[in-house]
Amino acid sequence: MTKSVVESGASVVGIPATLHDSLMARFDRLASVRAVAQAGAAIGREFSYQLLRAVSHLPEDELQSALARLVTSELVFQRGTPPDAVYAFKHALVQDTAYGSMLRSSRQQLHAQIAAALETQSPELMDSQPELFARHHTEAGLVEKSIAYWGKAGRRSAARSAMAEAAAQYQKGLDQLALLPDTPERQRQELEFWSALAAVLSAVKGFAAPETGEAYDRAGGLWEFLGSPSEFLQIPSGQSRYHLNRGEFRRALRIAEDVLRLSSQRNESAGLVLGHHMLGAMLMLTGRFASSRPHLEEALALYDQMSPSSFVEQFGIHCQVVSPVFLGIALFLLGFPDQALARSGAAIIEARRLGHPPSLAVCLSTTTRLLLLVGHDAALDERANQLIAVATEHDFPHWRAEGMIFRGCALVERGDLVEGISLLSGGSAAYRATGAELWMPHYTALLAAACEIAGKVEEGLRLLDDALQIGESGR
Repeated sequence: MTKSVVESGASVVGIPATLHDSLMARFDRLASVRAVAQAGAAIGREFSYQLLRAVSHLPEDELQSALARLVTSELVFQRGTPPDAVYAFKHALVQDTAYGSMLRSSRQQLHAQIAAALETQSPELMDSQPELFARHHTEAGLVEKSIAYWGKAGRRSAARSAMAEAAAQYQKGLDQLALLPDTPERQRQELEFWSALAAVLSAVKGFAAPETGEAYDRAGGLWEFLGSPSEFLQIPSGQSRYHLNRGEFRRALRIAEDVLRLSSQRNESAGLVLGHHMLGAMLMLTGRFASSRPHLEEALALYDQMSPSSFVEQFGIHCQVVSPVFLGIALFLLGFPDQALARSGAAIIEARRLGHPPSLAVCLSTTTRLLLLVGHDAALDERANQLIAVATEHDFPHWRAEGMIFRGCALVERGDLVEGISLLSGGSAAYRATGAELWMPHYTALLAAACEIAGKVEEGLRLLDDALQIGESGR
């Protein structure tokens, strides 16, 4: 504002009322270079001389003169010298003011020119920064191209386990799809985007979160409408997992059975692996341990005969590390603790080798639960901390909550009752906040046991009543 007053020679009465007014006044006095500032603002907070030259259509001397004036005004900073110079707006407000001073039609035209120039000058960025192309095509009103780039950006982010970014990018793709006529092609694309969004929301929000369920509902409706294509079996799998974690066991089991039956009818190996894994895990989690074992073993046997990479790409899990940890729980409860620990230990090693955070989080969570059941208290704290670290690094709220609960158990076993009970209570609340109910009877019972040790017998009895009620409410 001070610079604006000095430059204009205004009296105190003439001082602009807001910072926006002040910035607009400065751009008005720099009218001859305003178009250059607007073009730079459309590119981004930072922009290169070469890209600006490609979209400004100004002679070289005029462009450099305009940029020099912007730099002298201190609205823009400069690194290097043309043609290799890079410029940056002093503040995001400066960029926003320059950008907001354009008509919508001018902005669209400019973004289309930027997108075309980027494709010509920097084609390598299509793979490394697809979100950049997606943004410019979106602002240019080039809907179909923007959808393709938002999908590419979402897949790239998900592959890097940047799940929150992937969720936002898939949602932007869906927003653009809504602008297209309702055709079979659009429905197919919507199926792809809703399926991908539901998968990343499972990690970002939790398996049982309302947002996850809504995404799977949308994906599931499209999947059935389009004839239940086999390449999207991850949709009913996700629906089953959603209902399971909400404690809706009958519905979850019915979907798992449907997946296995459909895959058997079509004789599709990937679907058979998924179906046996789903049903085996479901039976184990609902107490039918003897029935779950052959399904999990069959999933592993079939998985060994196919390409692991294609399975992970389609279904988002590494079956060779997820199925064994569920099998480990079943084996322990069938009376084979040594086999259970061997299976789980090997799965953890493989999960770390594969470097797939969601699969590693499942492994850490399930093997930590096994340690708790077996009574390996010495290893419990370390494994719980590993789970918390992975969940925190990748922002997995479901698994972070479970890590807190398991660490609380380890502290209670060590005699740190105050901190242990605090973690058990806080972790259980965080777990339930994701919409999950599956393990609440177990977690509530663990908290009740801690209260008994702490001499809070009445509170422990109340918690046991709660655990029984939660268990009986499973549908």
